[in-house]
Amino acid sequence: ESLWTSFADGRVRLRIDNSCPQTPITVHQMFKESLEKYGSLNALACKRNGKWEKITFSEYYCLSRKVAKSFLKLGLERFHSVAILGFNSPEWFISAVGAVFAGGIVTGIYATNSPEACYYMVHDSKTDIMVVENQKQLDKIMQIWNRLPHLKAVVLYKDSIAERHPNVYTMEEFLELGGDVSDSTLDDIINSQKPNQCCVLIYTSGTTGKPKGAMLSHDNITWTSAHCSRAGGMQPAEVQQESIVSYLPLSHVAAQMYDLWTGIKWGEQVYFAEPDALKGSLINTLKEVQPTSHMGVPRVWEKIMEKLQDASAQSGFMKKKMLSWAMSLSLERHLMGSNSSGLQQLWTRLADYLVLAKIRNALGLSSCQKHFCGAAPLNRETLDFFLGLNITLYEAYGMSETTGPHCLSGPCVYRQHSCGKPPPGCRVKLVDKDAEGNGEICFWGRTVFMGYLNMEDRTKETFDEEGWLHSGDLGKLDKDGFLYVTGRIKDLIITAGGENVPPIPIEDAVKKELPIVSNAMVIGDKKKFLSMFLTLKSVLDPDTSDPTDILTEQARDFCQRSGSKATRVSEIVATRDQAIYRAIQEGIDRVNSTATNRVHCIHKWIVLPRDFSIAGGELGPTMKLKRLAVLEKYRNEVDSFYKE
Repeated sequence: ESLWTSFADGRVRLRIDNSCPQTPITVHQMFKESLEKYGSLNALACKRNGKWEKITFSEYYCLSRKVAKSFLKLGLERFHSVAILGFNSPEWFISAVGAVFAGGIVTGIYATNSPEACYYMVHDSKTDIMVVENQKQLDKIMQIWNRLPHLKAVVLYKDSIAERHPNVYTMEEFLELGGDVSDSTLDDIINSQKPNQCCVLIYTSGTTGKPKGAMLSHDNITWTSAHCSRAGGMQPAEVQQESIVSYLPLSHVAAQMYDLWTGIKWGEQVYFAEPDALKGSLINTLKEVQPTSHMGVPRVWEKIMEKLQDASAQSGFMKKKMLSWAMSLSLERHLMGSNSSGLQQLWTRLADYLVLAKIRNALGLSSCQKHFCGAAPLNRETLDFFLGLNITLYEAYGMSETTGPHCLSGPCVYRQHSCGKPPPGCRVKLVDKDAEGNGEICFWGRTVFMGYLNMEDRTKETFDEEGWLHSGDLGKLDKDGFLYVTGRIKDLIITAGGENVPPIPIEDAVKKELPIVSNAMVIGDKKKFLSMFLTLKSVLDPDTSDPTDILTEQARDFCQRSGSKATRVSEIVATRDQAIYRAIQEGIDRVNSTATNRVHCIHKWIVLPRDFSIAGGELGPTMKLKRLAVLEKYRNEVDSFYKE
């Protein structure tokens, strides 16, 4: 067997060696082991009519079997997909586990996808059955169903069915379908599954060309759930039952591993947030649940930071002073580590008790022992802000192709601004290193995926002759093996003079200098000099999460300090507000003064009329900047920088 395949029913050679000799197991075996230990513990909690309804691991397992039988009854074929389209819920989890038990492959689809984007994934994965949240998602599928030869049925898990269609079922109806499928029929299918076969498909968001379906094996899921989560400090329920809040898209590998599979492995209690979590309701859920561990993508942590900065800007003089005193003490203690004196530590404890603990409580994080961040790089300003609240953000790093995390930080593995280390059994090497030690990050271990579905050429390009997975990311390792991700090879700007410029450090420096700036993007590939797009921090529309024209409190504060009365983005852009443009130029001059050399300096910049967003097409579903999309959308502005 080869180390990779591009067929849904293919098998791969597992990367078992002395550093990771654990016997490979299937998803069903993992669930059975957990059932024996955690059967009576609560597994999933969902709020209905204002009350938390909970189910135990025993009930979760029985429901998953029931779902598996109904999938079989509807004609789910071996290694065909069950695609799930909707917000996180117990039904999402149970459908995913049931699909695997029934010998299918679970494929998550982003709830924000257009009908055409859904069509591509459903068609590519040979989806037999779709599980969708509500009428809105069902409508997307109805538009494309006649072009999907494999699609046999759709199950609706939230709404009732407005008008009857053949082969469309409510969840209640669906659960009754498999009543006459025997236990032995299902057990035969379960027992025929092998750890080196595919059970999960994760579609990469396709910032370059078509989305690619990354195939993950049972061993990828079960090994990563066990070993990577422990490296991050997640506890088994016999030590302490972890409680977490599920709110990030489960079609993304980070959330699916952290919420769903690791939850089964270690007996965690998973609470489901409301669908409008990212529009503001998440904090209410966190306050109710008081999770022991919480994960966010950088944009989530940045939003919390901006909210707190806004609240602070509106508070009275004394409150502001107290907060700034407490945060500077906490940050200093974290930066100094064990070098701080006894007196300093006493003051820090006092500041924490009087001020910071209250803020963590208001965020719903007072019981939280581990705060994780992944899926995109976190900037220094955000890291330092949370250290000021006595919250250490543990960064993880990996990709869909490494089943999520391949390097992790945690309570026992932490170094500032690093993504931690690979856990035992995982390896990292750098190839094509430059003079400063930056090279392409490559991965080896049992996290490494099987290959891209139906894409043999793309799969071959990703692996080298020895079977190492090439990430396309740049990084460096310190002497103790901690990894620092420094950029993306594709994002690297190569100027007309042939100089390599990593954009992220420059963008982060500008955002740090100018608290009014929300997004900064360096431009300059094949150009004589660097220029920059800037967007300003604006209030988000509570219904759509799209940026409005109104500046945030923090941005208005910046305007006042700079001598401007502006309260809207349009006022600043339309009049090229002298005070603000001067303040921005001064900030950029300060960043330029610290540049490595003249090539790294920003020569021209422009403020765009609207902040970047998912709806605007500038950000991907996990809030990653889609640089090519931005260049395309604002092509005229780019051209204006470089007109002779």
